[in-house]
Amino acid sequence: MNPVLEFDHLTLNATVQGRQIALLRDITFTVHPGRTFGLVGESGAGKSMIGRLISGLLPPGFTTGSGRALFEGTDLSTLTPRARRAQMGDRIAFVPQEPLSALDPVMTIEHQFAEHFAHRGIRGRGVRKRILEWLHAVHLPDPPTLLHRYPHELSGGQCQRVLIAMAFSSEPRLIVADEPTTALDVVTQATIMALLREQQRLHGAAVVLITHDLHLAAQICDEVGVMYAGDLVEQGPAHAVLRDPLHPYTVGLRNSVPNIEGPRRPLPTLPDQMPGMLALGDLPGCRFAPRCPVADRICAAKLPDWSEAEPVHHVRSAPACRRTAHPAPADIAHNVARDGTPVLELASVCLDYSSRVGFRRHRVAAVRNVSLTVGPGEFVGLVGESGSGKSSVARLIMGLEQPTSGRIMLEDRDPSRLQFVFQDPQSALNPRRSVLSLITQAFEAPGRHVTDEARNARALELIRETGLPQDCLPRVPSQLSGGQKQRVNIARSLCITPRLLIADEIVSGLDVSVQAQILNLLLRIGHELGISLLLISHDLGVVRYICARVAVMHRGAIVETGPTEQVFANPSHPYTKTLLNAARVQLQ
Repeated sequence: MNPVLEFDHLTLNATVQGRQIALLRDITFTVHPGRTFGLVGESGAGKSMIGRLISGLLPPGFTTGSGRALFEGTDLSTLTPRARRAQMGDRIAFVPQEPLSALDPVMTIEHQFAEHFAHRGIRGRGVRKRILEWLHAVHLPDPPTLLHRYPHELSGGQCQRVLIAMAFSSEPRLIVADEPTTALDVVTQATIMALLREQQRLHGAAVVLITHDLHLAAQICDEVGVMYAGDLVEQGPAHAVLRDPLHPYTVGLRNSVPNIEGPRRPLPTLPDQMPGMLALGDLPGCRFAPRCPVADRICAAKLPDWSEAEPVHHVRSAPACRRTAHPAPADIAHNVARDGTPVLELASVCLDYSSRVGFRRHRVAAVRNVSLTVGPGEFVGLVGESGSGKSSVARLIMGLEQPTSGRIMLEDRDPSRLQFVFQDPQSALNPRRSVLSLITQAFEAPGRHVTDEARNARALELIRETGLPQDCLPRVPSQLSGGQKQRVNIARSLCITPRLLIADEIVSGLDVSVQAQILNLLLRIGHELGISLLLISHDLGVVRYICARVAVMHRGAIVETGPTEQVFANPSHPYTKTLLNAARVQLQ
């Protein structure tokens, strides 16, 4: 059977500051009908660049140096812009990472879906029926009502399902999915990926899945390619590559992933960070060598050849570099509640929203009779599906919403002692401010003015506490990596040492190596400063790693709560069992 997509020793070049640099080097892989090929690696590895090349979305100045990218036997570089546009959305579908950016904020879901069908030449009375069928297919609640809503009226997971439904509705030959489940909880992930498999069986579609979620790749993909700085460093069957990795980089990624079972040990982290575009020109050999614990001069001087270490399992590294072992550290302790009055207490809290559909108003119970406490120095996790009410609880605690009934009691009424860490650091940080200005912004509040010397001294303390380099203080957010931006976000929340941090999905969009750094940072500052944390997350492995206690939300209510290890090992509520069964995908 001929492949749907084939990369044949492709090299992609770009001119950076007058130098021609190979951003992608010698990329070779194939994707056959009905198969899923996963591309995994950190941000900057080149995964999305491959997706952009397939979709014809490369920035100006990027050229193919050698090799070919073939779609059903046709070299994509030979297609005219018109021919490429005709393929996109029809024979090649693209599912983007950011659903709110991809959906038009001033158009209803029905109008956007109808516009998608019109692009394919489908119009008329039957369009509405087909839209409803696809919204049902991705298990969105109450599709007839949802048709009249705008993107901002849906949760992030619901918006992503709308985009996935659009992609599937084209019945394409190839789907390029770039981090399609980042905003989704484990149950919805399982639903979406089951739908993906179903569509592959029905239509024989091939899928390129770009993801940093190794658990998801191990569960869904048939083959996996591990990318680092524009190179494929390991490739083979997903179960072999991700459960028994050979390349030191793959081993490092694998060890950075927290599991929901087994020993709870400190997550090892990779040193330094991915090289930038300009730095790639100075790395003729293995580009991972500067971060590799076992690299030698030969690694840095010459790009290793591919070798078949095991049947159909290939690796691009010297034999001495393979199966790099890490000693197993001792188990770590959770941040449990200390003696004293609870920092936060919710007592029978309810929140109702009013929504209009046509001429009718509906009352929606977003939060139903929620009672929850967070003790001094305690880390508590709040988990549940997208739309279960987790973020509504956070908004109530922060005072952004007023409860319909019930009480919210804070030990310290000083608003600066309650801090919120946002999910997306890019949108949370003022792009015109320096890092120094951002992390000491609390001193600009009335009554908190300090001297420039004191502000600079506090900034130095904060970057030391959060592991940021000292030379980042004069930089602006666009000059930082994603992990550094999130550290700035956390440092800002620590400026006036808070009693309680509320963190809403703060690591869901980060690479596993950066995620491990952030989680270890939170554990350390919690131990050292005695800060309490309410962590809102759909990643049960993250919650188990960092939280002593967990509360499970379903349809606006807390259905189970208790010590994390106890709840995860012996859940009592059927919904908790559903969450854990969906997440119980182990790499070992």
